[in-house]
Amino acid sequence: MKTRTSKLLLVLVVFAAMFITLSAHAQTRAPWVAPAAAQSVSNPVTPDATSLKAAKALYIANCSPCHGEKGKGDGPAAAALNPKPADHTSAALAKETDGSLFWKMSEGRSPMPTYKTTFTPTQRWELVNYIRSLAKPGVKANQSR
Repeated sequence: MKTRTSKLLLVLVVFAAMFITLSAHAQTRAPWVAPAAAQSVSNPVTPDATSLKAAKALYIANCSPCHGEKGKGDGPAAAALNPKPADHTSAALAKETDGSLFWKMSEGRSPMPTYKTTFTPTQRWELVNYIRSLAKPGVKANQSR
């Protein structure tokens, strides 16, 4: 009985160590930077009322659970995520190019899924435009058009 308890304790200690190691690794993750080629891609979609309305519907259904309806990174699922979702209203996000946002949305990185096969390229560019519309007043976006 004593050996069985010792083995169980050892297994629990190993799992705890693995969990701590993985948690520490997730928190020290390298910044998410799009490749230079993606950063330089220009957005071919000019924002207009119709495309922004369509993108808003996609955003609310697919992005707001993590990023929040206003894009602040405070959606209901955000608390459980590591790293935390991006604040789409922030100056830091505004510094990213449209091509970078498009690439990140297309490729994904855990916990964010890839949307390459979920949305068409036009829908993803429209989402980039919608995300730009969420910026705080006075924040200048690094748009590539």
